[in-house]
Amino acid sequence: MLRRKEPPFLFSAQMLSHAAFQPILLGGMGADTGDSLAFDVLATADIDDSTHARIVALFHRSYRAPNDAYLRQSLAKLRFIATATSAATLAGFALGEMRIMDLPRLPRQAVALAGICCVDPRFRRRGLFRELERRAFMAAGIAPAPRVLSCGRVAHPASFRTMTWSPTHVPKPFTPPTTWQQEIGAMIAQAYGVHDFDPDTFVCVGSGSPMYPRIEMDVRADEWDVFGAVNRDRGDSLLGLCWIPDAPAGW
Repeated sequence: MLRRKEPPFLFSAQMLSHAAFQPILLGGMGADTGDSLAFDVLATADIDDSTHARIVALFHRSYRAPNDAYLRQSLAKLRFIATATSAATLAGFALGEMRIMDLPRLPRQAVALAGICCVDPRFRRRGLFRELERRAFMAAGIAPAPRVLSCGRVAHPASFRTMTWSPTHVPKPFTPPTTWQQEIGAMIAQAYGVHDFDPDTFVCVGSGSPMYPRIEMDVRADEWDVFGAVNRDRGDSLLGLCWIPDAPAGW
Protein backbone atom coordinates (compact mmCIF):
# COMPACT_ATOMS: atom_id res chain seq x y z
CA MET A 1 0.00 0.00 0.00
CA LEU A 2 1.33 3.42 -0.96
CA ARG A 3 0.95 6.10 1.72
CA ARG A 4 2.69 9.44 1.98
CA LYS A 5 2.13 11.26 5.25
CA GLU A 6 4.40 14.25 4.62
CA PRO A 7 5.48 14.35 0.97
CA PRO A 8 8.22 16.81 -0.03
CA PHE A 9 7.35 20.05 -1.80
CA LEU A 10 8.04 19.66 -5.51
CA PHE A 11 7.69 23.09 -7.06
CA SER A 12 10.38 25.62 -7.85
CA ALA A 13 11.22 28.87 -6.07
CA GLN A 14 9.99 30.80 -9.10
CA MET A 15 6.57 29.22 -8.71
CA LEU A 16 6.55 29.98 -4.98
CA SER A 17 6.95 33.67 -5.78
CA HIS A 18 3.37 33.59 -7.08
CA ALA A 19 1.96 32.27 -3.81
CA ALA A 20 0.12 35.50 -3.10
CA PHE A 21 -2.43 34.48 -5.71
CA GLN A 22 -3.11 31.23 -3.83
CA PRO A 23 -3.99 28.91 -6.71
CA ILE A 24 -4.40 25.21 -5.99
CA LEU A 25 -0.77 24.37 -6.66
CA LEU A 26 0.61 27.01 -4.33
CA GLY A 27 -2.03 27.52 -1.67
CA GLY A 28 -1.85 26.15 1.84
CA MET A 29 -3.76 26.07 5.07
CA GLY A 30 -3.98 29.23 7.09
CA ALA A 31 -2.30 29.36 10.48
CA ASP A 32 -5.60 29.33 12.37
CA THR A 33 -7.53 26.27 11.25
CA GLY A 34 -9.48 25.76 14.45
CA ASP A 35 -9.68 21.98 14.78
CA SER A 36 -6.56 19.82 14.59
CA LEU A 37 -6.41 18.02 11.24
CA ALA A 38 -4.48 14.90 10.30
CA PHE A 39 -3.56 14.54 6.62
CA ASP A 40 -2.96 11.37 4.68
CA VAL A 41 -2.32 10.56 1.02
CA LEU A 42 -2.74 7.15 -0.55
CA ALA A 43 -3.13 5.55 -3.94
CA THR A 44 -6.74 5.29 -5.04
CA ALA A 45 -6.11 1.62 -5.86
CA ASP A 46 -5.31 1.02 -2.18
CA ILE A 47 -8.44 2.50 -0.58
CA ASP A 48 -9.88 0.03 1.91
CA ASP A 49 -13.59 -0.58 2.40
CA SER A 50 -13.86 1.57 5.52
CA THR A 51 -12.14 4.57 3.93
CA HIS A 52 -14.18 4.15 0.75
CA ALA A 53 -17.42 4.18 2.74
CA ARG A 54 -16.43 7.42 4.48
CA ILE A 55 -15.50 9.02 1.15
CA VAL A 56 -18.84 8.03 -0.39
CA ALA A 57 -20.73 9.33 2.66
CA LEU A 58 -19.06 12.76 2.45
CA PHE A 59 -19.62 12.82 -1.31
CA HIS A 60 -23.33 12.18 -0.75
CA ARG A 61 -23.52 14.97 1.83
CA SER A 62 -21.79 17.37 -0.55
CA TYR A 63 -24.18 17.02 -3.53
CA ARG A 64 -27.87 16.91 -4.22
CA ALA A 65 -28.56 13.78 -6.28
CA PRO A 66 -24.90 12.69 -6.19
CA ASN A 67 -23.73 10.63 -9.14
CA ASP A 68 -21.89 7.59 -7.78
CA ALA A 69 -20.72 6.61 -11.27
CA TYR A 70 -18.90 9.96 -11.54
CA LEU A 71 -17.08 9.28 -8.27
CA ARG A 72 -16.16 5.75 -9.36
CA GLN A 73 -14.79 7.04 -12.67
CA SER A 74 -12.75 9.70 -10.87
CA LEU A 75 -11.27 7.12 -8.50
CA ALA A 76 -10.34 4.98 -11.51
CA LYS A 77 -8.76 7.79 -13.53
CA LEU A 78 -6.72 9.64 -10.88
CA ARG A 79 -4.01 7.86 -8.92
CA PHE A 80 -4.04 9.64 -5.57
CA ILE A 81 -6.44 10.82 -2.90
CA ALA A 82 -5.58 13.15 -0.02
CA THR A 83 -7.71 13.11 3.11
CA ALA A 84 -8.01 15.28 6.20
CA THR A 85 -9.53 13.99 9.41
CA SER A 86 -10.42 15.59 12.71
CA ALA A 87 -10.79 12.97 15.43
CA ALA A 88 -13.20 10.45 13.86
CA THR A 89 -14.58 12.90 11.28
CA LEU A 90 -13.53 12.94 7.63
CA ALA A 91 -13.12 16.69 7.14
CA GLY A 92 -12.38 16.47 3.44
CA PHE A 93 -10.85 14.58 0.55
CA ALA A 94 -9.44 15.47 -2.84
CA LEU A 95 -8.47 13.40 -5.84
CA GLY A 96 -5.56 14.49 -7.97
CA GLU A 97 -2.44 13.56 -9.86
CA MET A 98 0.63 15.15 -11.38
CA ARG A 99 1.61 13.64 -14.73
CA ILE A 100 4.20 14.15 -17.43
CA MET A 101 2.29 14.31 -20.73
CA ASP A 102 3.20 14.86 -24.36
CA LEU A 103 0.88 17.72 -25.27
CA PRO A 104 0.61 19.37 -28.71
CA ARG A 105 3.84 21.43 -29.19
CA LEU A 106 4.79 20.66 -25.57
CA PRO A 107 6.56 17.31 -25.13
CA ARG A 108 7.04 16.03 -21.57
CA GLN A 109 4.91 18.73 -20.00
CA ALA A 110 4.13 18.63 -16.27
CA VAL A 111 0.34 18.56 -15.85
CA ALA A 112 -1.57 18.82 -12.57
CA LEU A 113 -4.95 17.07 -12.84
CA ALA A 114 -7.25 18.19 -10.04
CA GLY A 115 -10.13 15.87 -9.29
CA ILE A 116 -13.26 16.00 -7.20
CA CYS A 117 -12.86 17.57 -3.77
CA CYS A 118 -15.43 17.47 -0.96
CA VAL A 119 -15.11 19.31 2.34
CA ASP A 120 -17.43 18.89 5.32
CA PRO A 121 -19.33 22.19 5.84
CA ARG A 122 -17.84 22.49 9.33
CA PHE A 123 -14.35 22.74 7.84
CA ARG A 124 -14.94 25.03 4.85
CA ARG A 125 -13.39 28.46 4.21
CA ARG A 126 -10.07 27.42 5.74
CA GLY A 127 -8.06 26.68 2.58
CA LEU A 128 -8.60 22.94 2.95
CA PHE A 129 -9.55 22.47 -0.71
CA ARG A 130 -6.22 23.87 -1.91
CA GLU A 131 -4.18 22.00 0.70
CA LEU A 132 -5.74 18.64 -0.12
CA GLU A 133 -5.25 19.03 -3.87
CA ARG A 134 -1.65 20.18 -3.35
CA ARG A 135 -0.87 17.05 -1.34
CA ALA A 136 -2.52 14.80 -3.95
CA PHE A 137 -0.36 16.39 -6.67
CA MET A 138 2.86 15.94 -4.71
CA ALA A 139 2.26 12.23 -4.14
CA ALA A 140 3.32 11.36 -7.70
CA GLY A 141 6.92 12.37 -6.91
CA ILE A 142 7.33 14.31 -10.16
CA ALA A 143 10.61 16.25 -10.28
CA PRO A 144 10.46 20.08 -10.12
CA ALA A 145 9.30 21.73 -13.34
CA PRO A 146 9.68 25.36 -14.43
CA ARG A 147 6.11 25.44 -15.77
CA VAL A 148 3.00 23.44 -14.88
CA LEU A 149 -0.38 23.21 -16.59
CA SER A 150 -3.06 23.20 -13.87
CA CYS A 151 -6.34 21.53 -14.87
CA GLY A 152 -9.72 20.80 -13.37
CA ARG A 153 -13.37 20.21 -14.15
CA VAL A 154 -15.50 22.81 -12.41
CA ALA A 155 -19.24 23.21 -11.93
CA HIS A 156 -19.46 26.79 -10.69
CA PRO A 157 -17.45 30.05 -10.49
CA ALA A 158 -16.35 29.49 -6.88
CA SER A 159 -14.29 26.48 -8.01
CA PHE A 160 -13.11 28.19 -11.19
CA ARG A 161 -11.56 30.98 -9.11
CA THR A 162 -8.68 28.60 -8.41
CA MET A 163 -7.74 29.30 -12.05
CA THR A 164 -9.27 32.65 -13.03
CA TRP A 165 -6.76 34.48 -10.82
CA SER A 166 -4.29 33.81 -13.67
CA PRO A 167 -4.46 35.76 -16.96
CA THR A 168 -3.43 32.51 -18.68
CA HIS A 169 -6.66 30.69 -17.82
CA VAL A 170 -9.06 29.28 -20.40
CA PRO A 171 -11.86 29.31 -21.24
CA LYS A 172 -12.76 32.98 -20.97
CA PRO A 173 -16.26 34.39 -21.53
CA PHE A 174 -16.98 35.61 -25.05
CA THR A 175 -13.43 34.64 -26.14
CA PRO A 176 -13.19 31.60 -28.43
CA PRO A 177 -10.30 29.26 -27.55
CA THR A 178 -7.47 29.12 -30.04
CA THR A 179 -6.84 25.97 -32.05
CA TRP A 180 -3.86 25.14 -29.83
CA GLN A 181 -5.92 25.62 -26.67
CA GLN A 182 -8.64 23.39 -28.11
CA GLU A 183 -6.13 20.65 -28.95
CA ILE A 184 -4.69 20.68 -25.44
CA GLY A 185 -8.16 20.91 -23.91
CA ALA A 186 -9.28 17.82 -25.82
CA MET A 187 -6.25 15.83 -24.64
CA ILE A 188 -6.79 16.85 -21.02
CA ALA A 189 -10.49 15.96 -21.24
CA GLN A 190 -9.48 12.53 -22.53
CA ALA A 191 -7.17 12.10 -19.54
CA TYR A 192 -10.16 12.68 -17.27
CA GLY A 193 -12.18 10.08 -19.16
CA VAL A 194 -14.63 12.60 -20.63
CA HIS A 195 -16.69 10.92 -23.34
CA ASP A 196 -17.92 14.11 -25.05
CA PHE A 197 -15.88 17.34 -24.99
CA ASP A 198 -16.91 20.55 -26.78
CA PRO A 199 -13.68 22.34 -27.82
CA ASP A 200 -15.53 25.57 -28.56
CA THR A 201 -16.98 25.98 -25.05
CA PHE A 202 -14.73 23.60 -23.05
CA VAL A 203 -17.87 21.91 -21.75
CA CYS A 204 -17.44 18.32 -20.58
CA VAL A 205 -20.81 16.78 -21.38
CA GLY A 206 -22.24 14.80 -18.49
CA SER A 207 -23.77 11.35 -18.34
CA GLY A 208 -27.34 12.66 -18.15
CA SER A 209 -27.59 12.59 -14.35
CA PRO A 210 -27.79 15.97 -12.58
CA MET A 211 -25.32 16.74 -9.81
CA TYR A 212 -25.61 19.97 -7.82
CA PRO A 213 -23.12 20.89 -5.09
CA ARG A 214 -24.42 21.87 -1.66
CA ILE A 215 -22.42 25.06 -1.27
CA GLU A 216 -23.05 28.73 -0.60
CA MET A 217 -21.41 30.92 -3.22
CA ASP A 218 -20.63 34.61 -3.12
CA VAL A 219 -19.84 35.26 -6.77
CA ARG A 220 -20.55 38.03 -9.25
CA ALA A 221 -23.21 37.54 -11.92
CA ASP A 222 -20.63 37.96 -14.72
CA GLU A 223 -18.61 35.03 -13.36
CA TRP A 224 -21.39 32.74 -14.61
CA ASP A 225 -20.99 33.93 -18.23
CA VAL A 226 -18.40 31.29 -19.14
CA PHE A 227 -20.78 28.62 -17.78
CA GLY A 228 -23.53 29.56 -20.25
CA ALA A 229 -23.29 26.27 -22.18
CA VAL A 230 -22.98 24.08 -19.06
CA ASN A 231 -26.14 22.03 -18.46
CA ARG A 232 -26.07 20.92 -14.83
CA ASP A 233 -29.28 18.93 -15.30
CA ARG A 234 -27.23 16.76 -17.64
CA GLY A 235 -24.27 16.63 -15.24
CA ASP A 236 -22.03 18.86 -17.38
CA SER A 237 -18.89 20.54 -16.08
CA LEU A 238 -16.43 23.10 -17.46
CA LEU A 239 -12.83 22.16 -18.15
CA GLY A 240 -10.52 24.86 -16.83
CA LEU A 241 -6.82 25.27 -17.61
CA CYS A 242 -4.20 27.72 -16.42
CA TRP A 243 -0.41 27.92 -16.43
CA ILE A 244 1.85 28.38 -13.43
CA PRO A 245 3.81 30.57 -13.23
CA ASP A 246 3.25 31.71 -16.84
CA ALA A 247 2.14 30.41 -20.22
CA PRO A 248 4.38 29.16 -23.02
CA ALA A 249 4.94 31.48 -25.96
CA GLY A 250 1.99 31.66 -28.32
CA TRP A 251 -0.62 30.57 -25.75
